[in-house]
Amino acid sequence: MYGLMIIVFAVSLLSSAVGAICGIGGGVIIKPVLDAMGIMSVSAISFLSGCTVLSMSVVSVFKNIKSGNTSLDIKMSSLLALGAVAGGVTGKIGFQMLKDYAGNETLIGMVQAAVLLVITASTLIYTLLKSRIKTKQYKSRGVLVSVGLVLGIMSSFLGIGGGPMNLIALEYFFSMRTKEAAFNSLYIIMFSQIASLIQVSLTGTMPEVNMIYALLMVGGGILGGNIGSIINKRIDEKAVTKLFIGLLVIIIGINIYNIVKFSAI
Repeated sequence: MYGLMIIVFAVSLLSSAVGAICGIGGGVIIKPVLDAMGIMSVSAISFLSGCTVLSMSVVSVFKNIKSGNTSLDIKMSSLLALGAVAGGVTGKIGFQMLKDYAGNETLIGMVQAAVLLVITASTLIYTLLKSRIKTKQYKSRGVLVSVGLVLGIMSSFLGIGGGPMNLIALEYFFSMRTKEAAFNSLYIIMFSQIASLIQVSLTGTMPEVNMIYALLMVGGGILGGNIGSIINKRIDEKAVTKLFIGLLVIIIGINIYNIVKFSAI
């Protein structure tokens, strides 16, 4: 029991620290790793992963704003966040509908792993080829809200809080630099997860969770957010990109394992 507690805390801490540096939330690591361990239900992992990412994103966003370590465009970021709020609620509704329809957690876990694998692999390909890709600079409110909506839906449905798709979408549609995209991603994640948590609380669809694991994961998220924010200030964009690519490769491997695992059950 104590060994599992240490592992859960360590996974949450390290994932949140890396997530704060890269702007991917950390849930994209937490969710597949805990799925692979099989220590709790898919629904519980999705919920606790989202809570962990929320705690990390709140810490990271406010620490970066306080230190002035960001070039946040309030108007643009707020429109993205507005879309993410709607997306967070919609994604949770979609997850609950799939859960009710499927009737078993194994199928849900396999669907989440497959979707995350496709997204992560696509993100890796884009990242390796992005020097050859001409990015856009959309500024219309409709595009901003729409992008935020899609990102919010995907992060909430998958239970990852954010994800690699955030960075790619922000870099491609709005020509954001890597570190700028990372901060805006955390800003979007914060709002989408707040909306998701409120929606789950109001509808009474919160899964049963082990409160010890919940406290350990949220604590790991807060500490990881602080550590990641400190490291983010001290490294350049090339280092962030290299860390991001390495992380994508690991996530792809874990998701392939999870698909095989769930399909065999």
